[in-house]
Amino acid sequence: RDQIVSHYLALSREDDEAKGIRLPDVTMLVWPESAFPFILTRDPVELARIGAALPGNTTLVTGAAREVDLPESNGRSARSVYYNAIEVIAAGGTLLGSYDKIHLVPFGEYLPLDGLLRRLGLRNFVSVPGGFEHGRTRAPLMVPGLPPASPLICYEAIFTGEVGLTAGVDMRPAYLFNITNDGWFGITSGPPQHFAQARLRTIEEGLPLVRAAATGTSAVLDARGRSLGSLPLGAEGVLDADLPRPASPPLYTRIGEWPLLFGGALALGWLVVLRRVFPRKLTSRTLNPLKSLN
Repeated sequence: RDQIVSHYLALSREDDEAKGIRLPDVTMLVWPESAFPFILTRDPVELARIGAALPGNTTLVTGAAREVDLPESNGRSARSVYYNAIEVIAAGGTLLGSYDKIHLVPFGEYLPLDGLLRRLGLRNFVSVPGGFEHGRTRAPLMVPGLPPASPLICYEAIFTGEVGLTAGVDMRPAYLFNITNDGWFGITSGPPQHFAQARLRTIEEGLPLVRAAATGTSAVLDARGRSLGSLPLGAEGVLDADLPRPASPPLYTRIGEWPLLFGGALALGWLVVLRRVFPRKLTSRTLNPLKSLN
């Protein structure tokens, strides 16, 4: 744990004279999903190290597993539950907020039909007692000095229509914030495909994207999906970019998938009508190949 935290801190403190990057000038410092092999908020020593390294105007937003203790209730004994989370940490190690992943990966982060499948010897890939719990609300991610963001962990960014804030939140986010651990895929076509799907969400929503990926691709995209800077697959480094402005809500964002569904239903209805009106013309006929040759 010490080596991993030290490595992230060393990268974060790097000054790039050619680009003029200095940590005190950075509003938001981003580390990817699964940055720590331990529960950060339960480790005061490491949390203090990170807090001491952050300048007063810099906020760290990082992926981290989160543990919550549940008291005894309804006949169930006291227990701990775990979330795949985003943590917002200010200078001094103060926790400003968090987001718990809503759309978990089946068999990866939780086991469907848990009781039955565990009796058969199956386990989820992530070694967490009982698997991760689902988050409930995609509330805006608030970072001091920045507008609200829609938080997305890993493959939550690939689902059309799910990247906005949870229904009932009367606010359009100013950008999409996506952290992921693509180390699962190795150096394959998986990470580029994952990044391409996240990029498509920016175009659908008219919102910029800030993306930090373990092993890549990390990038900052504008509201039209154009890259303002990126770190490619397998590269280690520091990416510095200004936060782009959102665009006006595109047509898809305003009306959703209703035109597509309506058009599909209309086409299906029209085919049914044609088949009833012209049954013989729409009925396929099988030709005898020998007879055709004659």
